[in-house]
Amino acid sequence: MDSHALHIQSWDADAATGASGHLTIDLAALQRNYRKLSAAVAPAMAAAVVKADAYGLGAEQVSKALHAQGCRHFFVAQLLEAIELKLRLPNDTQIFVLNGLQPGGEVTCADAGVIPVLNSLEQFRRWSSAGQKLGRVLPAVLQFDTGMSRLGIPLHERSTLAADLKGCGNLEILFIMSHLACADEADNKQNADQLAEMRVIAAEFAGLDVCFANSGGVFLGGDYHGVLARPGIALYGGAPTAGTHNPMEPVVRLEVAVIQTRTVPAGTRVGYGGTHVTSVETRLATIAAGYADGLPRSLSDRGAVFYDGVRLPIVGRVSMDSITVDITALPEGTLSLGSLVEVLGPHQTLEDVAEAVGTISYEILTSLGRRYERRYR
Repeated sequence: MDSHALHIQSWDADAATGASGHLTIDLAALQRNYRKLSAAVAPAMAAAVVKADAYGLGAEQVSKALHAQGCRHFFVAQLLEAIELKLRLPNDTQIFVLNGLQPGGEVTCADAGVIPVLNSLEQFRRWSSAGQKLGRVLPAVLQFDTGMSRLGIPLHERSTLAADLKGCGNLEILFIMSHLACADEADNKQNADQLAEMRVIAAEFAGLDVCFANSGGVFLGGDYHGVLARPGIALYGGAPTAGTHNPMEPVVRLEVAVIQTRTVPAGTRVGYGGTHVTSVETRLATIAAGYADGLPRSLSDRGAVFYDGVRLPIVGRVSMDSITVDITALPEGTLSLGSLVEVLGPHQTLEDVAEAVGTISYEILTSLGRRYERRYR
């Protein structure tokens, strides 16, 4: 059986489940990306950021694949994510909650064996009180604001925190950390400014290890690595540095099925609002995905899909469940009911789609819906 026949047979099986397309997650490519990032930060270690269900790709499957490659440190954003992931990974892993804890979540976090990233003096004191209440030494990470003004212990709390730490015997601080705001822009001065501030903090809290680099920070050099880097988007094939060759392998491929094709004369309105009007006789295909499936409405009359390397522009507005594309560039009869077109793949990257709508690859990746048949390979 030839490869085309195998492809059709495979799609028929997916279609039988009711899926309108398939999202392929290449776990082998993910593992190779992790190995590349690990080599780039050695002798430091590389963690993995798997928040938001591993950027929408499945935290359990992704984390298990990375654990098989030696990853033992995983970062999520919220306690609920951490508790769910803790149940699915071996006991030799550490799971960190980047947002820290909401009041009342301390005992739950401690009982689950999850490690909070403490972003304020209030979070620190609540976690310390939980340790006293439980009669245990609890692990924690301290995050400091080095200039992003988002999360982290601010400058005016640092001296008080340092004093509190001296008398605190019920917390084990594993490391200190901060987050780079512009690491994807290698020449941005804020990177050096934040590094300088991080060095000041490291001196103030001498003896504690540092965790600093995100995906972009991995490629800023060893000064940014500390003992543990925590890449996110780069693991999933996103470009860690803007405007340069992407060194990471693509991990995601998205193909969507055709619902219907038609030929319309010049002057035909297409889609909601009739915003697109054909200027010549045009062949159209409607595909089975829309903004409910993570393909933004702002792709309307701007984005495209591909078939065998041929660009097929989106015409008219993106709907909730469907998109219309101009297929005139293909030989007549090429596409029919059930044919698959490429939304993400070798001819269109995450960055390509993001650029078309004026956003970032993170938003595209994390928005991909649950109606696709997901394949892990």
